[in-house]
Parts: sequence; C-alpha cells; structure tokens
Amino acid sequence: MLAAGAGRRLRPYTDTLPKALVPVGAEGDPDAATVLDLTLGNFAEIGLTEVGVVVGYRKEAVYERQAALEAKYGLKLTLIDNDKAEEWNNAYSLWCARDALKDGVILANGDTVHPVSVERTLLDARGDGKKIILALDTVKKLADEEMKVVVDPERGMTRITKLMDPAEATGEYIGVTLIEGGAAEALADALKATFERDPQLYYEDGYQELVNRGFRIDVAPIGDVRWVEIDNHDDLARGREIVAGH
Repeated sequence: MLAAGAGRRLRPYTDTLPKALVPVGAEGDPDAATVLDLTLGNFAEIGLTEVGVVVGYRKEAVYERQAALEAKYGLKLTLIDNDKAEEWNNAYSLWCARDALKDGVILANGDTVHPVSVERTLLDARGDGKKIILALDTVKKLADEEMKVVVDPERGMTRITKLMDPAEATGEYIGVTLIEGGAAEALADALKATFERDPQLYYEDGYQELVNRGFRIDVAPIGDVRWVEIDNHDDLARGREIVAGH
C-alpha cells in the first residue's frame, strides 16, 4: 500500500498526518476509520496476512500506530521508507517496494476508499497467464482529473494517463492493482526508467512504460460500486458518505 503522500489539499489534517491517516469516519470521532484502516480491513477480509506500507511524509504517525493496526486487523505490517516522498512522485514510491512485489501483491493507493468487492474482483480475474490486473471503473462519467485507461480487447491496456480526452477512455483506473510475483522485475525496471526520466511521474506512467515495451497489462471492471479518490475536502466529504453507508 502506498501511504507516503502529503496530501496538501487536505490541510489542516495533513499538517500533522499523511494522507492515508486522514479520518474518513464521522467527523470529530477520535476513533474514526482512515483510508489505511479501510484498506487493511479489506486485505484482512480476503485472507492476506502480510502488508507492506510505503511511508514517507509524517511517517512517524504510521510507525506510532503500527502495533495497534497489526493487532486490530491480524496483519503483519512492514513499513517501507520512501526517502524522497516530499520531493518525488509515486513512481519512485512504488519502486521503493520492489522487493515486496516479488511475492505477488494487491497494490492499493493510500487515498482510495473502496469496498472489498474490488479486491475480490481482482482475485477472481487471476489466471490465464495474467501478470498485472488493474481495477477499472467503466461506469463513472469521466472528466479531466481522472486516471483514464484505454483497453483493447485483444491486447489489454494500451494507454493510461490523465492527459486524455475522456471520450476516448474505456474507464478510470481506481488505484488498486493485482501484481503477480512474475511481473515484479519487469515492473521495477520500468518504474526506475520512469522516475529517472522525470521524478514527478506517476507509477501509472511506469505501467505505460511496461506496455510500450510489449508487456501485457489486463483490466478487471469493478461494476457499479461506490468509491472515491480523496484529493481534497469535497472528496473527503464523499468518502465519509460512503463509509457511513457501509
């Protein structure tokens, strides 16, 4: 799980907390769930026992909660330090977790509130030689800010970028991916090439680099589910609605 980002648009929460620890439960509740809580709960529900969490900005807040989170969710957490979290974008952040990828993982962004059905959809899509599977929302109406994906029925994902006419896109990547261990080395190499080209690029640009090299990336449509990427206070309000409705 990537939890190294600062989330400056969520101040004042993120003056002292990383984005993944901003409360998305009821406002004012000292025990309100965070995105980290919700995602760990999903992981525990599908039977995972170990989780790697990439930390950077305000990482001490995650270290302080590590033991309590392990006890609450029955998971072993390995915290992976990203030493450039405040300067570089998340292509480097995911590369920091390259050793963890070798065991096969479900990757989740630290700002995506989503139901456990997303993880189950990815697990159900495994097999047939698939190495990387992206969770794709093909229902939502897209605008400029979304991470848009074009899928070819024969070749899998062909493009992933925010910089695309929404009308061209098959759907939106929601920030959750199943990565088989066999893809780890190729992905790590593509991520390294990506952040060396420009440290401000996203790990999704690393996915594009992989596809450009001839590597196949598949997608799994998640259906009509409620989820949100929390970038700002409006998103946070929507996240709280989703959590309240669970």
